[in-house]
Amino acid sequence: MTDMQDIPDETPVSEHSDPAQAAAPAPTAPPTPTPSSISALLDAAAQAALPLLRGVRDDQLGLPTPCAEYDVRALLNHLFQVVVAFQTLAAKKDVDFSTTPDRLGNYGAQWPDRFAEETARLVEAWAAPGAEDGLTGGMKLPARTVGAMVLLDLTVHAWDVARAAGLPYTPAPGCVAELRTLVAQMAPTARKMNVFAEPLPVPPGASGLDALLAETGRDPHWTTG
Repeated sequence: MTDMQDIPDETPVSEHSDPAQAAAPAPTAPPTPTPSSISALLDAAAQAALPLLRGVRDDQLGLPTPCAEYDVRALLNHLFQVVVAFQTLAAKKDVDFSTTPDRLGNYGAQWPDRFAEETARLVEAWAAPGAEDGLTGGMKLPARTVGAMVLLDLTVHAWDVARAAGLPYTPAPGCVAELRTLVAQMAPTARKMNVFAEPLPVPPGASGLDALLAETGRDPHWTTG
């Protein structure tokens, strides 16, 4: 097969055409936008999640969530653990995920403030020079991919909490597109490891968020009832 670039351009030039116009270079395509940094996306995701999390009442901590193995308290403790651990992964250091501290129990009514502090540290960690470069984590994945993984948790688990507590939530602009790319890459492995359930069908016209949730095995219309 002949490559396209090997086919000579035999388009005739009109005798009456302007030679200067014929010699003019073809218009160039617009430059590809530079992807947003992971730290900027994490900051945006945190700002979207924090008002929601501050709205969770103590009497809602025992409610079920779209993550069947977690109630609201357990899911928030899990999210706390992820936000803290991925600060360490940004620095290319090992992390122990074997236990999940009960930070809600330890911090009491101050847990939303402490969570806000930890998300600020997370953003700072991923903004450090070189944080997105090279490999990190036990599986030695590209650092930007690892950063996108905590972005996924911060976005999707915020939705989980919102659905459980009946609170409004809108993900940060730009995060959903980044995460759909991540999920498309990671989903087969994640399903084998039981991190994601099997994908659910997405109806025509579904929002980007609904499509993302369905790709992770979540029902976008999940309710506690």
